[in-house]
Amino acid sequence: MEQLLSRYDRILLMDTETTGLSFRRDEIIEFSAVTVEMVNGVPTVLQEYDELVTLSPGGHIPEKIQKLTGITEMDIRERGLPKERICRDIGEMLTENTLLVAYNAHFDLSFLYYLLLNHGDPTILKGKDKLDLLTVYRDRRPFPHKLCSAIESYGLSGKVVNSHRAIDDVLATVAVMERMSAEKDDLIHYVNLFGYLPQYGLGSKPIGSVTYKPQPYDSPVPLYQL
Repeated sequence: MEQLLSRYDRILLMDTETTGLSFRRDEIIEFSAVTVEMVNGVPTVLQEYDELVTLSPGGHIPEKIQKLTGITEMDIRERGLPKERICRDIGEMLTENTLLVAYNAHFDLSFLYYLLLNHGDPTILKGKDKLDLLTVYRDRRPFPHKLCSAIESYGLSGKVVNSHRAIDDVLATVAVMERMSAEKDDLIHYVNLFGYLPQYGLGSKPIGSVTYKPQPYDSPVPLYQL
């Protein structure tokens, strides 16, 4: 990560658990983030953030999501923070020169934008560069490309887990990113470049600051060279 942290003051890796797949209709029920900065020349995790998020009036968590994540509506009622509080906390984690990172970042960033649009200040995302580690992984390994696949491929099984809880998954994303950086120091070329499967298309509204390119399986060259 040294090359990235020579350009950015902070890396914020994030993950969300949601009530469904539509960022317009569904909502975040858990938001987790890890901030990484350079300390004495070493990339260092400085903060871990993990909070459940209250549902909108009349909102509910589908049973299949409760089974997948283990998050129940009672958990949300007892421990969830108001959406406005979550938005303020996110704003405090974003320095002016922060790089936003996620695994399948288009999904998480789309949900984050709509959360901020309705309950906070979406302009805090303006000018923030973005990195999608799923795009990187597709360039480096054959199908399948889930986070659990990356954990296994990079020898991280037993050290981190893909549990469908945001804090576990974001810590796994940190570990995967560290292994990616050690494997090949080209992550900076993927900043603001997201790949999508050509047979499916982008599938949802693009993020304005991101360049999207079709990313076929088993491409002989990295996406940034296409």
